[in-house]
Amino acid sequence: MFEKYLDNTRLKTPLVHNITNYVTVNDCANILLACGASPIMADDVNEVEEITSICNALVINIGTLNERTILSMLKAGRKANALGHPVVLDPVGAGASSFRTATTFQLLKEVKFSVIRGNISEIKTVSMGSGTTKGVDADVSDTVTEDNLRDAIAFAKGLSRKTGAVIAITGAIDIVADSGRAFVIRNGHALMSRITGTGCMLTTVIAAYCAANPEDMTSATAAAVGAMGLCGELAYARLQREKTGTSSFRTYLIDFMSNMDGEVLQGGLKVEIR
Repeated sequence: MFEKYLDNTRLKTPLVHNITNYVTVNDCANILLACGASPIMADDVNEVEEITSICNALVINIGTLNERTILSMLKAGRKANALGHPVVLDPVGAGASSFRTATTFQLLKEVKFSVIRGNISEIKTVSMGSGTTKGVDADVSDTVTEDNLRDAIAFAKGLSRKTGAVIAITGAIDIVADSGRAFVIRNGHALMSRITGTGCMLTTVIAAYCAANPEDMTSATAAAVGAMGLCGELAYARLQREKTGTSSFRTYLIDFMSNMDGEVLQGGLKVEIR
């Protein structure tokens, strides 16, 4: 079912414009290349509209937010909307400061997003303006578990209706939802939270998959989330075999994404639809 989204991404080689986090920008570029897409990192207000015009999707990531790039995000977002390109928002740390929260809501007001991806704390802030974050990480009190999964799915579907975007809540259990259906994904490994950038990297992969599969961006997003989680599992298994550490784990993630094929993806996904 999901292998076609991976195959289309490799076949079409979408060009993804990233206005993103300086901490993780290199990893984001490399994971895009690994999944079959191509990256452009450009955030100067004087060129973002032109760059967006030649790309197939746009990522807006507020991880290293500053006043200079807010206008760039808005201009690029409006341009991508005018061109009908997928736009993916990663509201990193929304709720951690009034500046981040206000910027998130300004972006939501002025740009139509195809997908919004974040941890549960960030997504709660997007919905209610009042998530609780620990830096840019989810607060431990904001966790999707088997016990609250039904409520979390209902929450994600409701936010999708409100925003018109696919909602991707990532954590120990991942949820990808539109207003009518939700994918529950149980791939991944806890070590992914111990290296910087796995969320940012995933957001770029989502953009690539959506650009290559615009007819069903909910399923494309679920495929991207599942692929990244599966790469985490495979990377951890290799780390255990080779007795290496977190730096190698990051490299293994990219290695497994670059070698991912439809058979491995379909055979390793742990997905249910609700």
